[in-house]
Amino acid sequence: MITLLIQDTTQALQDTANAINQAVTQPAPELHFIDLLFKGGWVMIPLAFLAFLALIIFVERYLTIKKATKDESNLMGQIRSYIQSGNLDGAMSLLRNNNSPLSRMLQKGLRRIGRPIKEIEGAIENVGKLEVSKLEKNISILGIVAGIAPMLGFVGTIVGVITIFHQVSIKGAIEIGTISGGLYTKMITSATGLIIGIIAYVLYHILNIMVEKIILKMETDAIDFIDLLEEPGK
Repeated sequence: MITLLIQDTTQALQDTANAINQAVTQPAPELHFIDLLFKGGWVMIPLAFLAFLALIIFVERYLTIKKATKDESNLMGQIRSYIQSGNLDGAMSLLRNNNSPLSRMLQKGLRRIGRPIKEIEGAIENVGKLEVSKLEKNISILGIVAGIAPMLGFVGTIVGVITIFHQVSIKGAIEIGTISGGLYTKMITSATGLIIGIIAYVLYHILNIMVEKIILKMETDAIDFIDLLEEPGK
């Protein structure tokens, strides 16, 4: 009888030890990025929309601005040659074929040749402002996304925390597993919002830098054009 009792006790201890070993050696479930995103809740939908909107705007503006920054290093030299030789029609034809913000700005100046310099300067400046506004179209939306996305992600986290503690109040007991398990999924929205905001912020400044380079080029060539018209004999 005692022998059987000892055998049963030994078998129970062995089974318990095996169960503990299996629990310890069992690998923790892996966290996949896509699974985490789906656990973020409804806030992930507007965040995904903001990310898609920022990407579309950046690609569209980047291609447009890149097209406007094509090499025009010889443009002013050719225009100078045409004007000095009195071939205004040739200069106008060259600018029409160029089809860039700078060429459209200089076209306006060519059409005003013969009028006071101040009037030519004003016409060029007005066209320059219009071209710059076209280049900057929708870029400010990237700045808005950069500001809204982190705040929206934080709102998602706060709503999730409120939900967790509401469940705790209903149960009347604090379970660490429930709180920690629910909290880490709700923090996903904050992380996602911050990532989207940082990326949108960087893209916003990339486009602004590109536009500023075009503005500088336009201003420099506009000054050269006015100086050309003020040369003796013009």
